[in-house]
Amino acid sequence: MKKMRNSMLFIMMLAFVMVIAACGGGSDTGSTSEENEGTNETENTEESQDLSLLTGGTGGTYYPLGGQIGKVMTDNTNANITPQTSGASAENMETLRAGEAELAFTQTDIAAYAIDGKEMFDGNPIDNIQAIGSLYPETIQLVTTKDSGIESVEDLKGKAVSVGAPGSGAYINAMQVLEVHGLTDKDIKPQNLSFDESTDGIQAGTIDAAFITAGTPTGAVEALSAQEDLVIVSLEEDMVSALIEKYPYYAKDTIATGTYGIEADVNTVAVKAMLVVTDDQSEDLVYEMTKAMFENTDKITHAKGELITPESALEGIGDLEIHPGAAKYYEEKGLQ
Repeated sequence: MKKMRNSMLFIMMLAFVMVIAACGGGSDTGSTSEENEGTNETENTEESQDLSLLTGGTGGTYYPLGGQIGKVMTDNTNANITPQTSGASAENMETLRAGEAELAFTQTDIAAYAIDGKEMFDGNPIDNIQAIGSLYPETIQLVTTKDSGIESVEDLKGKAVSVGAPGSGAYINAMQVLEVHGLTDKDIKPQNLSFDESTDGIQAGTIDAAFITAGTPTGAVEALSAQEDLVIVSLEEDMVSALIEKYPYYAKDTIATGTYGIEADVNTVAVKAMLVVTDDQSEDLVYEMTKAMFENTDKITHAKGELITPESALEGIGDLEIHPGAAKYYEEKGLQ
């Protein structure tokens, strides 16, 4: 009998141990499941995002610089940035409006027109873009050759002049420069050409001059300077002042001696190039992209890389709202 009780006790203890083990195993399985769910959630959050960065034509500054900025962001964030050629500023704003890209280069003046519904956006403002920051001066360059005989804006009368691609920032700049000099597009033979088409036209002799708004040195103009003796037309001081007074987003600028082989400094004006982003991008991602760009400028070999600083990033932004992610970075730097 005692032996039977001992056997029964042993069986009960064994059953108890098995129940405990089963419960423990179930708990471990549940814990592992929860951990896996947590891991999957993290992995989904960290999944790389594919974003498009709209730049400009291959002959300008946006495209090569955009390629380098895109690589810096890709290498230092959880995003895969693909630069795309485009018709530049105004077209870029419309593409962002349509939701067909996430990031874009533009001029500060074009961004202002977009949010205010003016100029090429007359009565149709864009409300889904926010600023990451301004980058460098975009210089208004009136390019011609020594053989053209053009030495001033007034000399453009009756000449075939490229005023930029239709709807581009360069087009608006050209019209405003002509305006303060008492001219309109009816006083010239306007040609709506891209930067590459403009320099090709000057070399071929089909046009006499071109307005090009881009950071200097501009690739297309550099290539032309290897074939032709260039003249970059200087703006008189009173015309510069009149332009800035009427359109405050302009600033005085100088194209230095030696650029494109020119023999003296050229007085002109500039707007600012900037990066904008659609407002549906997450604060964390835009923060990381902003930080990556400004803290890795040593990896940007383009000449404009040395001008990209957080200290100048808010210049020319105007009324355009800064994306919360970019604002967070500037607050950390004590700049806002």
